[in-house]
Amino acid sequence: MEEYLILAAAAFLAGTLNTVAGGGTFLTFPALVYAGVPVVAANATSAVAVFPGYLGGALGFRSELAAFDRTRLLRIAGLTAIGGLVGSLLLLVSSNEAFSLVVPFLLAIATLTFAFGAKIQGLARRFGSGRGEGRFSTVLVSVYGGYFNGGLGIVLLALFSLWGMRDLNTMNGLKNGLSFILSAISVATFAVAGIVAWPQALVMMVAATVGGYAGAPLARALPASVVRAVVIVVGTAMSLIFFARLF
Repeated sequence: MEEYLILAAAAFLAGTLNTVAGGGTFLTFPALVYAGVPVVAANATSAVAVFPGYLGGALGFRSELAAFDRTRLLRIAGLTAIGGLVGSLLLLVSSNEAFSLVVPFLLAIATLTFAFGAKIQGLARRFGSGRGEGRFSTVLVSVYGGYFNGGLGIVLLALFSLWGMRDLNTMNGLKNGLSFILSAISVATFAVAGIVAWPQALVMMVAATVGGYAGAPLARALPASVVRAVVIVVGTAMSLIFFARLF
């Protein structure tokens, strides 16, 4: 019961964080590992836990998605689905030992991406070609998201900036839509492979959904700098903890 309470609390806070600024993976994944779920299954279960939030986000930006060029949107969605499937399959063939070795680096990369997201997006805008999406870069980012989706939102926004996109609402709409597609592919792959810890996942899905709903008024009330600082501190702490586990 104590472990389920910890998982529910972590998922609730993760749902809130994802609504406010992102970074929920920094809480759901370590909580599952703490509860004794093997790291590969913990990563898969974490993806399932935060999955409903992406659907809500995509629906919230449906008007922006509807205004997007349909042919281009379908092409990007197809590339995202391919990359997400490849990343998910890579996770399936990763042993717990191998994944344990790369997790600290993935967490550190996600934390740095979140911490310097504005600068990354600024550089991407500066060097953006404005000539449409790059197929290879789209698939590459999606592979990362299918394998480990920490910091995925910031990476996607930077990618869109490289494409020459500037309207933030359109970018956020596309980000949520692609995140939903990618997560749907990942969740389906992990479910078929039987590596999802479903009792934990179901509890966390409910808690994350409630947390996401609660995060909306919190997003309006808290200064963005405070929220960012919390996410960065949590991400740094989790990275250090998982690095320490290697020794």
